[in-house]
Amino acid sequence: MTAKSSGFSLIELLVVVAILGVLASIGIVSYNGYTSITKRKATENAMFQITLAQSEHYNDNGSYMKNDSGKTCTASIASSNKIETDLFSGADIINEDLEHWICVAVDGNDYLIMAINEDNSISCKLELPKGGTIKRTNC
Repeated sequence: MTAKSSGFSLIELLVVVAILGVLASIGIVSYNGYTSITKRKATENAMFQITLAQSEHYNDNGSYMKNDSGKTCTASIASSNKIETDLFSGADIINEDLEHWICVAVDGNDYLIMAINEDNSISCKLELPKGGTIKRTNC
């Protein structure tokens, strides 16, 4: 006589749990990659909005809004807030969801919009010169 089994063995349950663990870890890594790319793209969109606002600021005031003079600037929460205040009347364009700080450097009739990660852990740097395309470093 053979005994009839009405459940799963411990080995079968462990195999299923291991497979689910592997699938979950792959899914989490993929999700994190998607969210970081999305945040970078949102930052790039904000930089293009700043470009448009710079054109309007130049038409109104005869000069570009700047955080720093010269070819570089230091991106920080203060520089991001100054951009929002001066170019967007305080609108929250550069919010904490972007995870990037943005600054604007003006050199003569040219400007450079730069963005870096808030925590500098990944060192992703985005640069958008006047009339140019975005240059990505370590992104």
